[in-house]
Amino acid sequence: MPTFDITSKVDLQTLDNAVNTVKKEIQNRFDFKNSPVVIDLNKKDYKINLEAESEMKLDQITDVMLSRSMKQGIPAEAFDFSSEPFQSGKVVKKEVTVRNGIKQEDAKKVVKAIKDSGLKVQVQIMDDMVRVTGKKIDDLQEVIALCKGSDFGIALQYVNMKS
Repeated sequence: MPTFDITSKVDLQTLDNAVNTVKKEIQNRFDFKNSPVVIDLNKKDYKINLEAESEMKLDQITDVMLSRSMKQGIPAEAFDFSSEPFQSGKVVKKEVTVRNGIKQEDAKKVVKAIKDSGLKVQVQIMDDMVRVTGKKIDDLQEVIALCKGSDFGIALQYVNMKS
């Protein structure tokens, strides 16, 4: 029976390239001359630590990071900017989490949307991904179209298609 997986993963090398591009651009900008800026990627925890001298500069860094990441192929939904910036001495710090994998509640939303559509497929949650199984590949392609048309608030990839 044909199957495929719905995941939400970010390639670590692509993310590293995007962060390095942001570092280079910020270093070359005139408005950041002689100001302390730290952009650090924690590859183990998929977190980006940002430091700047003001919240305004921190917002500029996040804007540059979003635009450069999107050019590298990383969707904007992959970043979690919900944490508030905090003052630490003379600098403002912020931790940006990179979403990697589908959380349980998001996976339940995806499964519910697929089951409510009435398509003849089986859906199951497997750790940080959702597996979809059907009798025909056409049904699986309809599921992909349904998921692309829905807004779950996360970036989804459709991988491992087997017939």
